[in-house]
Amino acid sequence: MIAFLVRRLLLALFTVWAVSILSFVIIQLPPGDYVTSYIAAQSSSGSVVSEEQAQNLRKLYGLDQPEYVQYLRWVVQVVQGNFGQSMEWGRPVSEVIGDRLGLTMVVSIGALVFTWLLALPIGIYSAVRQYSAGDYIVTFIGFIGLAVPSFMIALLVLYFGFKYFNLNVGGLFSTEYAQAPWSLGKVWDLLKHLPIPALILGLSGMAQGIRIMRANLLDELRKPYVMTARARGLHPTRVILKYPVRVALNPFASTIGYTLPYIVSGSIIVSLVLSLPTVGPVLLKALVAQDMFLAGTIVLLLGVLTVLGTLLSDVILVLIDPRIRLEGK
Repeated sequence: MIAFLVRRLLLALFTVWAVSILSFVIIQLPPGDYVTSYIAAQSSSGSVVSEEQAQNLRKLYGLDQPEYVQYLRWVVQVVQGNFGQSMEWGRPVSEVIGDRLGLTMVVSIGALVFTWLLALPIGIYSAVRQYSAGDYIVTFIGFIGLAVPSFMIALLVLYFGFKYFNLNVGGLFSTEYAQAPWSLGKVWDLLKHLPIPALILGLSGMAQGIRIMRANLLDELRKPYVMTARARGLHPTRVILKYPVRVALNPFASTIGYTLPYIVSGSIIVSLVLSLPTVGPVLLKALVAQDMFLAGTIVLLLGVLTVLGTLLSDVILVLIDPRIRLEGK
């Protein structure tokens, strides 16, 4: 197990390095740079930026250097724990995404827990009660969840919440706690506001999870070892939960690698609709402004989440499925 983890960690470090290169290159692909976007924004507001001022800004942010020099400077800073200075915000990147990153992880984990808690039992019920009325209802709801975009569901929740219940369901905090320092009251207020965004963000994943669990469990229930266990007179619940469900969990474990970063990156539009103080809107603004240090850091963090999620998936797969071995023979 230790050798497996060491090998995986080494591969993870190499993958993170490759992600840092790709993220930096992709952010540099659009023509121009942050100063170009800044000049365009100033021109639209009636201000004029001289050529000398533009050159001074490029020198200030290091944009006058070759791209490989900019990358090396950024990577060295990241290794030292310094993610650079955000050009758009005029503050260190760690300060810009600090609180937002924590709130993003809270919302993402809440959506993931919601997805698992509902998808697993509903998928098991749908497989065990195949072609029943409940199975058809769950299948219909699953298709709706897959077909309707999350931002559309967010808009509907906002509309019906305000029109019929006179409630503003946007944001993660009440007005009195939005700018207040952290306290037990603020944590409790966050927990009260968390279910709605977690529900919206996790709905599509829940619908997909139900379909995956149903299909895999149906495949396992038809195998000879299940029929043998039933013939021996074992309790039906024990027959289903002891082995078939455990094997059918493999796809859930294998999807952790991309579920977390997908929730984080896929929450951009939902965060804008619901006014959530998460990383998504900051990433969108950084990409539009070509703020390479801020955007590159967020993309790199998404890559790290993917790598860590994949490592966690591998470990969970080994634990839940004895047929999987760490070492090949």
